[in-house]
Amino acid sequence: MLRLYPLAKPVVPRLALGMFTAVLASGVALAIPQVLQWIVNGPLFVTHDPRGLWVGVAIVLGLGVLEAGLLVARRQLVLAPGAKLEADLRVRLYEHLVDAPAAFHDEWSSGQLLSRSMSDIRRFRRWISFGMVMICVNTITIIAGIVLMTLASPIMGAIFAAAAIPVAVASFHFRRGYQTASRLAQDQAGDLATTVEESVRGIRILKAFGRGRAALASFSTQADLLRATEIEKARSLSTVSLILTALPEAALASALVVGAFLVAGGQLSVGAIVAFFGTAAVVSGPLGRLGEQFAMSMDAKAAIDRFFEVLDVPNTILDPSDPVPLPASARRLELRGVTFRHPDAAPDAPAVLDDLHLVLEPGETLALVGVTGAGKSSLVQLIPRLYDVTEGSVLIGGVDVRDVERTALRRHVSIAFEDPVLFSATVRENILLGVPDAGDDVLEAAIATAGAEFVRALPDGVDTVIGEEGLNLSGGQRQRISLARAIAASPRILVLDDPLSALDVHTEEVVTRRLRAHLHETTTLVVAHRPSTVALADRVALLDGGRIVAIGSHTELLATSAHYRSVITSTQAETVAETLIEAEIVV
Repeated sequence: MLRLYPLAKPVVPRLALGMFTAVLASGVALAIPQVLQWIVNGPLFVTHDPRGLWVGVAIVLGLGVLEAGLLVARRQLVLAPGAKLEADLRVRLYEHLVDAPAAFHDEWSSGQLLSRSMSDIRRFRRWISFGMVMICVNTITIIAGIVLMTLASPIMGAIFAAAAIPVAVASFHFRRGYQTASRLAQDQAGDLATTVEESVRGIRILKAFGRGRAALASFSTQADLLRATEIEKARSLSTVSLILTALPEAALASALVVGAFLVAGGQLSVGAIVAFFGTAAVVSGPLGRLGEQFAMSMDAKAAIDRFFEVLDVPNTILDPSDPVPLPASARRLELRGVTFRHPDAAPDAPAVLDDLHLVLEPGETLALVGVTGAGKSSLVQLIPRLYDVTEGSVLIGGVDVRDVERTALRRHVSIAFEDPVLFSATVRENILLGVPDAGDDVLEAAIATAGAEFVRALPDGVDTVIGEEGLNLSGGQRQRISLARAIAASPRILVLDDPLSALDVHTEEVVTRRLRAHLHETTTLVVAHRPSTVALADRVALLDGGRIVAIGSHTELLATSAHYRSVITSTQAETVAETLIEAEIVV
């Protein structure tokens, strides 16, 4: 609660007022048995005053109406701030997720993040709006009720108070075991959400390989583990609920026997015993519900712990305290002594990139070639600071990218990946993601350059809503929309991580030539696998073992580098195989 206070501070006044209202309602409920004692010991059995009896009835009715009004007010006061806090926490978590570096998302599963941002925060909101208030109110009610019961009859009050001691001990022990089970259940629910998300994303693969039943069996095993944990929680809760119910009821039964003897002996008035059991009726409800409220508190504690676990992961890629603006004409890209190791790699693991040096002059197109695992994709992600270099520096126009505000840097650099990600929005919104205020001229130019004219044939043209992740489009169509998105941003530096791999060779050549014509002033670094793409670059850099081992034109490297010829031959063989497969499919 102390950690949460800065986030909850705006809603604390209304929550406090709601809690005060609930305490007043509890006080009114406890006052009713005292009025009943006055009625029984006065107008009903002693003075036999009908008018006084009706006055007492009116007072009880008024107190009942007042209690109901206070309960309604309590709900009105706590529900709105609880919902606002839930929304604020969810936005705060999403803000952290969006700002977190790519390395963070490499480590955290989407299902765990989804369960924390939805079910965990909702569980905590329910505790704030109900559990926290009622635990405080019920604790006050129980203490005040036992005091009033003791005032009515010290002996009977002592009997009931004695029963509260084992109840408190049982509640304390229950708390420790239930808290562990609650945390385990929430972690298992997050793992289950991850499995569902992965299965939905990979449903075509599961169907294609006939692994649907195997996936179901694995999911059922996980679901059974969660079920077993929930049953363990329920068993623990039922045990403490039995104690919280049985002991007070046994104490009341004992008090009733003692009270009967006290009344018979003239040591206790009938009104006092009525007040005692009337107060006991008010106290018994909160006492019996303590177990559920303790359980809700432990669930909420586990939920908020999981929430802060995400927020506590530090962002290692931050804006500089004194950002340097990029020069308006900055188009020269230099990688100077760049060494890179993945943040989660072992300390003795070899570097992905090792003391790498590379320069791209303004307007130049450079193809980056290498075998799988050479570090090409890692290199291109260093330029927009999706990752930071371990050693060395990446410079644009002579300015280290770490000295530039991230938003400004990413307006300057656009990137398109081999595996395109599209959002559930219109084609227009996907293409103009980086420049949402751009006009139709920018949109049309990007579509034409990326060879994405097919979007005009969609049901609503560029205003057609793309399904989740664009899976209703082909791989080549998704790649061309992703490329159009990078082009529409009008970058000074364009980074292409093999974004046309899903296209046939002829379409790729057309798109590549359009790119060169449209972006003749843009510095372009393209990860290439096909000889057709490599041949259109001004220069080619061969990456091997995390270093640039050869650089020159395609023709020069063919003549001078045996390793380059080997890489190109292997990629050419892959291209031929792809072409034959396409031809076979067509036939």
